[in-house]
Amino acid sequence: MSAAIASLASYGSDSDSENESESNTSPEKVDPDATAHLKPLQSGPTMSLAVLNSAPEVAVKEAVETGIHLDPSLKEVSYNPTFETMFAPEFGPVNPYKTQQMAAPRNMLSGYAEPAHVNDFMFEQQRRTFSTFGYALDPSIDTSQVSSNSYIGAVDEAEKNKGLTVFESGSKKSEKRKKVKGGDAAEIDNFLGPWAKYADEKDVAKPSEEEQKELDEITAKRQKKGRNEEEAPAEEKTILHVKDMYDYQGRSYLHVPQDVGINLRSADVPDKCYLPKKQLHVWSGHTKGVSAIRLFPSSGHLLLSCSMDCKIKLWEVYNERRCIRTFIGKQAESSSNVTSPH
Repeated sequence: MSAAIASLASYGSDSDSENESESNTSPEKVDPDATAHLKPLQSGPTMSLAVLNSAPEVAVKEAVETGIHLDPSLKEVSYNPTFETMFAPEFGPVNPYKTQQMAAPRNMLSGYAEPAHVNDFMFEQQRRTFSTFGYALDPSIDTSQVSSNSYIGAVDEAEKNKGLTVFESGSKKSEKRKKVKGGDAAEIDNFLGPWAKYADEKDVAKPSEEEQKELDEITAKRQKKGRNEEEAPAEEKTILHVKDMYDYQGRSYLHVPQDVGINLRSADVPDKCYLPKKQLHVWSGHTKGVSAIRLFPSSGHLLLSCSMDCKIKLWEVYNERRCIRTFIGKQAESSSNVTSPH
């Protein structure tokens, strides 16, 4: 093997004779690296290698993570996290070129908007009020107790207008006027009911001096033109149009009926209300225009209509829909049927 390697090392472009003569005169030149693997290892300074552990001890996941991290973009959490977990600071790389406004969480171009239920009419009312008067109710404050701190914008203007909105033409309504309590429902003559007078109501109203002068001038002009003064009001009276005021059980027409197919005594508010779609009945009896119509409170089984003929009529809403009673304030002309729509 060594002879072959030596012959390859000494191989050249000379002829065979020159190679033979040269090989006889000069010793062989052998590459020491070519035969280094055949020689025994020489004793000398050796380099110590570090011992590698193929199975080192590694800390488990529970020992490294002290808590469960939440994704800030999550909208639903499937477990009950602690307060420290919910309000822990966010981890991760931060863009150093972002300003505080750009780094703030937002779900739209102008900021972060949370979904909230706002009535369309109330939103439009406050928007128009702010555009017109410069103030509006603060949506973050409970409006059940409205005060000066409940408005944003021009607070002074809001106090001056008492919180008036664009859809309100005047000041807010005060408390309801109290009526005079009186009478028992069993006594028809002394029963006041829903038509009782107000506690602060004045029966007689006298004109002022200036108004009296104007009235005297108008009366004098009418007398010159030959117009007679209106007749003085006669004594008040009423006419009952039904045969009996009480039924066989002693109940008057004010008693709420129970045979109309509707529970008129229920105080529950109906879930849905609809506008009337067809005409069911026409009450007629007034000689002049009808100025007001009112239903009986709570039950609505009776109907009151007042007209400019100085008469008030009481009608049935259900059953035969008759005219029960007529209240007359003064003498009126002969009556004729005039349709009064309901």
